[in-house]
Amino acid sequence: MLKINPIKGRSLLTWLDFSPEEIRYLLDLSKEVKAEAKQGVVKQRFQGKSIALIFEKNSTRTRSAFETAFGEEGGHPVFLSLNDIHIGNGKESIEDTARILGRMYSAIQFRGFKQSTVETLAAYSGVPVFNGLTDFCHPTQALADVMTLEEEFGSCKGKNLVFCGDGRNNVTRSLLAICSKLGVNLTIISPKGLQLEEDFVKRCRPCGEESGMKLVITSDVNAVEGADAVYTDVWTSMGEEAQKSARKELLSPYQVNAALMRKTQKKETIFLHCLPAIKGEEVTAEVIDGEQSRVWDEGENRKHTIKAIMLAAMGAV
Repeated sequence: MLKINPIKGRSLLTWLDFSPEEIRYLLDLSKEVKAEAKQGVVKQRFQGKSIALIFEKNSTRTRSAFETAFGEEGGHPVFLSLNDIHIGNGKESIEDTARILGRMYSAIQFRGFKQSTVETLAAYSGVPVFNGLTDFCHPTQALADVMTLEEEFGSCKGKNLVFCGDGRNNVTRSLLAICSKLGVNLTIISPKGLQLEEDFVKRCRPCGEESGMKLVITSDVNAVEGADAVYTDVWTSMGEEAQKSARKELLSPYQVNAALMRKTQKKETIFLHCLPAIKGEEVTAEVIDGEQSRVWDEGENRKHTIKAIMLAAMGAV
């Protein structure tokens, strides 16, 4: 791990803003804090600090990870829903909310809809801001995904990650961004109407070329062959519930089931999912609850990676 913390004082809005070395630093730190947790080591590195946790969207893993990681380190996490503050009700601008929160808290987490909201919080608060999920990207999830891949296979560089399902959501954008930095081969399998927008792909291509990443975007499910990990997400993202029926019809051929997992031609292929999962839709119970599944390790790793991000950004390492 780098001897000098390169993340101190910085916000995490998207992996596009971070170098491969900086992401590697956070991955190594994530593994260190996980080892500490397993050994029962208590360090209280956030003692005397507080974090504002702003949630426009519901959450299980993100909220639990931020609250427990911060609290166990001796800090004070404060949950703020839209019923608690003025964001979104037109009574106070995001800029003014950011200015006030930055004077009262050591850091801010935002989980919600617009990427512009988390960017404004970072621009005006004066403290580190962490993107817990927006419609544009989900960076803390992607770091946990890569950590899980490395726990299974060692170095992630050159490994084959295949995403199968809705290919133009916040998870696939974050996977492409982080894989392009770290040299993880990425295949995104989805119907043509749900493929990742070319503008974002173009933004990631230079990093991918430098790292040696191989990127494939296709509608052919047979492209799953050779996968080290198969990844999927719900077919209907938060805020798109009205499209549930149409999405189910369009994405049914892309369900991750035992037959699709056999198409990898590799018994050691693992299954990943950002959760929550709708068993029987994007993935069968046989797969997600089976021997190839690593989704529970992946879910736990949300906590360790988020703790590492906060420790680094807040200068507590």
